[in-house]
Amino acid sequence: MAVPVSLMGVPALARTVGERGEAPAVTPSCDDGDDPTPPQMEGPYFKPNSPRRTTLVEAGTPGLRLTVTGYVFGRACRAIPQVLLDFWQADTYGTYDNFGFRFRGHQFTDASGAFRLTTVVPGLYPGRTRHLHVKVQAPGRPVLTTQLYFPGEPRNNTDPIFDPRLLMNVRTVGNTKEADFDFVLNVPQ
Repeated sequence: MAVPVSLMGVPALARTVGERGEAPAVTPSCDDGDDPTPPQMEGPYFKPNSPRRTTLVEAGTPGLRLTVTGYVFGRACRAIPQVLLDFWQADTYGTYDNFGFRFRGHQFTDASGAFRLTTVVPGLYPGRTRHLHVKVQAPGRPVLTTQLYFPGEPRNNTDPIFDPRLLMNVRTVGNTKEADFDFVLNVPQ
C-alpha cells in the first residue's frame, strides 16, 4: 500500500483487514506482497538523539495544527509493533531548528502498529514543497528514510524531490488538519 488511497481510488486502507486476516470486499487484496514505501534523501537538517514524544507542539507554538496518524506494515500487510519513527520538519515559517529539538521527536508504534504525531503544517522554504521527514525502523531491520507530502501544493510540481507515492491523505477538520499515511517496510512476514 505504498500508493496513498487517494491515488488508488479505493475507500479503505490495509489497516481495515479483519481480525482473522480477511480483507473486507472494498479493500484491495493485501496478500500479494505490497511494494515498500519508497525511500528519499535525508536532507541536511537531520539531528540524531531527538526526544521521545508524540507531539512536536509546545505552548504558544504558532502554526496550523496537524495530526498525522497511520500504521506500519510489513510486506504481507501485517502491522508491526515497536517500530521506531523519528520525525523532523520546518516550523510554520520554513525554518529548521539546528540548535535544539523544536519540531523533532521520535516515537514507537503501539501493539497494533499504529502511530500518532501532533505538529503544525510546515512552512515553505526555497526550492521545496511542504513536507515532513521521517526515519522508520522495525526492530532489527534497516532504516527507511523518507519524506511525506501534502496534496494540492503548487510547489509539488516544481520540487525535484517530490514523489506522489508519498502523499498523505489530508483533510480539514475545523481549524486544524488531519492526515494519514501507512508505511510498508521491506519486512517479510
